[in-house]
Amino acid sequence: MTFKRKLNGMTAGDVALSVFMAIICFICLYPVWYTVVISFNDSSDAMRGGIHFWPRKWSIESYRTVFQDTTIMKAFLITALRTVIGTVTSVFFTAMVGYAFSKKHIMGNKFYMILGTITMFFNGGLIPTFILLKNLGLYDNFLVYILPSLFNFYNMIIFMTYFREMSPALEESAKLDGCNDMTIFVKIILPLSMPVVATIALFNGVAHWNDYFTGVMYINKAALQPIQTYLYRIVASASASKSVVSMPAGFTAQQVSSTSVRLATMVVTTFPIMCVYPFLQKYFVKGFMVGSIKG
Repeated sequence: MTFKRKLNGMTAGDVALSVFMAIICFICLYPVWYTVVISFNDSSDAMRGGIHFWPRKWSIESYRTVFQDTTIMKAFLITALRTVIGTVTSVFFTAMVGYAFSKKHIMGNKFYMILGTITMFFNGGLIPTFILLKNLGLYDNFLVYILPSLFNFYNMIIFMTYFREMSPALEESAKLDGCNDMTIFVKIILPLSMPVVATIALFNGVAHWNDYFTGVMYINKAALQPIQTYLYRIVASASASKSVVSMPAGFTAQQVSSTSVRLATMVVTTFPIMCVYPFLQKYFVKGFMVGSIKG
């Protein structure tokens, strides 16, 4: 005989776990919801406080300010371009290296694996990296978003592990048909590796979209700064309660404050990646599980 109390088929432990997870979800999601609520509330009314779950006085003036600011839209375009270009180039280049490392007969394979593993734990530091990129002509250059992130050793290991689990017969049959290594990689290996490609693409896409540090360190031109760097500079330079941002003609300080514009910019910045993430989130699990189970 068991003494477990059940509620609709759930044990007391299941109920407690569900309640606990609901609390965790609320703690994680409420700051996002609060940001959205304040961004849609009239800024002068929001300064009174007392708004928690729903806008008290609806207003879209903050979003009108964001979308009428050409600097913000240019920064948004730079972020979109670097995310698309950086993700595609990084995935393809890292996959090529992973494909080469998946061949154990390649000369120096173990030596290069050791060198790559060391770079996962040690790097040259911020100042040497800055000097190197500046001497390479990447300072105030759009390519500073692309070239330094072209290869990631951790992602390469994921690719390598996935490729090693593929049947060698695929390549052998392709070589009998006259295909070279590049043709095999592009036309056979990559199309059969979409789960791991999607995983690494998601890793890179989120990293590019959320990166503000590269723009802070290596970009001085306002026309090349991404939206995350633009938002960082707004948050760092403005006072949340007193300062008023520059606004297009027709808007007054009572309509739009720096706080409401910052929150609206945050919503606009995070909305695209939040729309994409739920559809690709399952690939995170697949990516981490690659190579862990065989058979």
